[in-house]
Amino acid sequence: MSERPSPERTAVVLGGSHTGMLAARALAEFADRVVVVERDALPEGPAPRKGLPQARHAHMLWSGGVRAVEELLPGLTEALKAAGGRRHPVTTGVVALSAQGWFRRWPESHHVLLAGRDLLDATIRARVLADERIELLDAAEALGLTGTAAAVTGVRIRARDGAERTLPAGLVIDATGRGSRAPHWLAGLGLPAPECREIDPGVVYASRLFLAPEAAREEFPVVNLQSDPRGDGPGRSGFLLPIENGRWIATLAGTRGGEPSAANEDFIPFAREKLRHPLLGELLERAEPLSDVSVTRSTVNRRHFYERMPAWPENFAVLGDALAVFNPVYGHGLAAAAQSAVRLRAVLRRHGWGAPGLARRVQRAAARPVRAAWDLALGQDVFYPGAAASGPTVRDRLLSAYVDRLMRTATGNGRIARRVTDVTSLERGAQVLLTPSVLVAAALGPLRPPLAGPPLTAEEQKAAGVL
Repeated sequence: MSERPSPERTAVVLGGSHTGMLAARALAEFADRVVVVERDALPEGPAPRKGLPQARHAHMLWSGGVRAVEELLPGLTEALKAAGGRRHPVTTGVVALSAQGWFRRWPESHHVLLAGRDLLDATIRARVLADERIELLDAAEALGLTGTAAAVTGVRIRARDGAERTLPAGLVIDATGRGSRAPHWLAGLGLPAPECREIDPGVVYASRLFLAPEAAREEFPVVNLQSDPRGDGPGRSGFLLPIENGRWIATLAGTRGGEPSAANEDFIPFAREKLRHPLLGELLERAEPLSDVSVTRSTVNRRHFYERMPAWPENFAVLGDALAVFNPVYGHGLAAAAQSAVRLRAVLRRHGWGAPGLARRVQRAAARPVRAAWDLALGQDVFYPGAAASGPTVRDRLLSAYVDRLMRTATGNGRIARRVTDVTSLERGAQVLLTPSVLVAAALGPLRPPLAGPPLTAEEQKAAGVL
C-alpha cells in the first residue's frame, strides 16, 4: 500500500481472540486499515496462551454462531474439519440429562462445531490475518481511549518495547473480553457508568483432556449431565465433548458447596459419584488422561447495558465478553459474539462509515444476540442460592416455570424439542416458544413416556467399553 490510510478510515480492534478477529473481518470491508491490538504474543498455530485460560475447558460453537462465522469467513467449517474439528448433529449426537429427565436423540435439526479452543481460534485467526487490510499488533496493551465524551479519536497503547503511543482511529472496537476496562475508560471521558447486572451461581469448573478408547475416537456423542437449580443441595453437572485427534475434553462443574476438586485423583470419582448419573465417570474410567485438571472460578454472568446509556460517544463500541459474559455451561459466548460481529457489518453496510450515530447503532445491534443468550442463562442460574443479591424476580420465576414445562415436554415431543433447540442454538428468538401451538403442546406435556436411562446405542456402549 503506497499511501498510509488516514486515521478517519482506520479501525482499531482491541483484543485478538475469537470476537476481535471476527470484528476485524467485519470491518475490513469498510476501513482502509484495521489494526488488531492484542496483549498476548499470539502463537503461530493452535497453542495455549496466557490471556485465554478458559481455553483449557470445553467449548462448542452452536449452529447460530456457525452461520454467523460462515457469513464472515466462508468455508471456515470445512477448514476446521480439515484440521480435525467436528461438525456434530443436534440432537441426534447428544446424550443429555436435563432437570426434567433424559432427552431423546431426535433426528438432526441443528449442529455444533466441536474443537479445542486453541484450534478454533488459530483457524479463525489464520483466515482473518490473510487479509492484507488487517494488521496484528500483538504483545501490546491498550491503556485507554483518546477523545471526549462526544467522540473517541483513538487508543493509547504500550507496545512490546515498552514505548507508549497513540493509535488514531475512526472506529474503535473493544473486544478485550471479561477483563474489559471500558467502564473505566468511559468514565475517563466524562461519561457515567453503564447499568450492569451480575448473576453469580458460584460455579467452579474443572476440566481434563482424555484420549478416547480407540473404537470411540471417530464417532461418539456429546454427553451432557445437567444440574437441577431447584433441587436440594448444590448443583453439579458434567459434560464430555469429542474433539480433534481422538480426544475427549471433560468438564465438571459444581455450585457453592459442591465444587469439583483440582486434584487429578478426584476427577473421575466426582464424575461417577457426585453427578445425577454415573455415566460420565464410567466413560472416563475407560479413557486415558492426557492432562492435569484445570480449574476456573470465572463463571459469573455479567451484562453491561451500554445500549441503555443516555449518552454514547461516536466511534466506539463494545462486543463479545466485554459486553456480556455467560456461565460457560450454556456454550453461548462464542455464538453471541459471532452474531454481534455480523450485526456490526450489517450496520456499517446500511449506514456507511462515519455516519452520525453509527456507534450507538452498532451498540444497540450488538445487544440483540446478547439479550437472547442472557435470558437463557438467567432463567437457570438465578435460582442457585446466593446467585443474585435480591433473588429471582417475579418475571424470572414465571419464565422459568414455563421453560421447565417446555423442557419436560421436549423429552417426549420431537417438535417441541426442535423449537427449544431453535432458541438454545441462537438460530431463532425466544418468541418461537410463545406461539399458540407451542403453548398448547406445553400444556399437554410430553407425548411419549420418560426414558429410563441414557440413550446410548449398544454400538456406542461397546466402543466406549461400558457394555
